[in-house]
Amino acid sequence: MAVELRIFTEPQQGASYDDLLAVARTAEQLGFGAFFRSDHYLTMGGDGLPGPSDAWTTLAGLARDTSTIRLGTLMTSATFRHPGVLAIQVAGVDAMSGGRVELGIGAGWFEREHSAYGIPFPDTQERFARFAEQLEVVTGLWSTKPGETYDFAGTHYQLSESPALPKPAQGIGHAGGPPVIIGGRGKRQTPALTARYADEFNLPFVDEDFTKTQFARVRAACEEAGRDPDGLTWSNALVVCVGRDEAEVERRAAAIGRTTEDLRANGVAGTPQEAIDTISRFAALGSQRIYLQVLDLSDLEHVHLIAEEVMPHV
Repeated sequence: MAVELRIFTEPQQGASYDDLLAVARTAEQLGFGAFFRSDHYLTMGGDGLPGPSDAWTTLAGLARDTSTIRLGTLMTSATFRHPGVLAIQVAGVDAMSGGRVELGIGAGWFEREHSAYGIPFPDTQERFARFAEQLEVVTGLWSTKPGETYDFAGTHYQLSESPALPKPAQGIGHAGGPPVIIGGRGKRQTPALTARYADEFNLPFVDEDFTKTQFARVRAACEEAGRDPDGLTWSNALVVCVGRDEAEVERRAAAIGRTTEDLRANGVAGTPQEAIDTISRFAALGSQRIYLQVLDLSDLEHVHLIAEEVMPHV
């Protein structure tokens, strides 16, 4: 089974728009399936300079500055935006890109970024309740037929006689809009929401054993909901650190503050053949896409190496 490789970046760790554009254009030229970015407003280590950028503002720019590569988030936090506004933003960027956008969305988890920028951070139960309502609202707005209106009376969000505009450029997703990606390790709510709303299920930074367990939970939730689990796309996100030889692997690991031992145990790391072997093991568990987390955005040669020595073999 062929595995699609996508590039995934963490700009809150320190990246300008031009840094992201260089990686996105390189990924596009080399044939990667997509360029994704996180949606965070605070660094998780280091000074974070030049500072955070807004995910959907960045993707709007990339929509105009690239031409073929798909674009998206892993994951937009449901705490950051009203779902009506988010539906408009994503539809707008989708139109700007000619229909190349995907919405990865989650409940939100990083409390410090909320306090740093004055964003309310409810408890876990409320965040998941808001997340569920956001999924209902965003997909409901997109799937409302032109000329009709959309109403929603939830605990946290209420919409009345919305014209449900604008419509996204693409209608390929389960809900009649851009593909929706849901991910995470939750045993109950995450699988249930995936079965109801998602086009893709993503597992970030977990091992093969947990991948097998969680994929099984989501498949069971789909079957319980009367949905064919084979209609979902299944994916993993893993940090990547590949080198032609051990010295190059060690140099790239040091540049991102990690050890080669850690990266080999928890990511796609080592020689190109080691990377191929790791990806193949996840593919055997059902993973159809791997989001390769590229942490050193200045190292475009790394992206070239993966495209030349890994991608053709997976």
